[in-house]
Amino acid sequence: MCHSTRFLGADTAAAPARRPESTTVPSDSNYTGRHAADNHACEALVAEMKGKPCDLIFIGDSITQGWVQRGKEVWEKHYASRHALDFGVGADATQHTLWRLEHMDVASFRPKIAVLMIGTNNTPNTPADIAAGVKAVLQKTQQTFPGVKVILMSILPNARANDKMAAVNAITRTYANDRDVYYLDLAEKMTPAGDSWKGLGPDKLHLTVEGYEMWAAELDPLLAKLL
Repeated sequence: MCHSTRFLGADTAAAPARRPESTTVPSDSNYTGRHAADNHACEALVAEMKGKPCDLIFIGDSITQGWVQRGKEVWEKHYASRHALDFGVGADATQHTLWRLEHMDVASFRPKIAVLMIGTNNTPNTPADIAAGVKAVLQKTQQTFPGVKVILMSILPNARANDKMAAVNAITRTYANDRDVYYLDLAEKMTPAGDSWKGLGPDKLHLTVEGYEMWAAELDPLLAKLL
């Protein structure tokens, strides 16, 4: 087998590491980048909801977007009839969700409940910075939808940055006040299973159908209480 050494020569300078984007400053880099199609799909769902009641909005990244993909049967069973909007976009970090809340046409909606799960794609950032980004999205959600009650979800277990995200969860759970912000710790239900966690697929990041069923089972009692 031939092993190339062209990247190891002394005359080949390593590319400088890119400074991660701020977690709290809105960024369109996901909208204009390689995940533009996911953003356009989200815009189509928003357009479809215009003029209809929107009582429930799910805000987040590909794990949230997966409700209407891999988790579609669970979504149809639990939320399709409840005037729910899936406002999830693949690869979103906190700064991208902030941008979408500002630039996608959702301000006229008046959801009673927002279910927020964000932060798992902020892996280049520190736990404190990720938690600050989560708080910024939480506050932007409240600003965009006056009077909304927010269910803040824990970031789920994953193989790429599990310890970091657990540290984030330790901070973000303190944002709940059980008046207009509630914390739901789905992560604690996703117990280790082999080299992964219950409810996660082969990539050890995204939910299986079982994972979406677990989410619904934890979420529905709180929704019933709040609605």
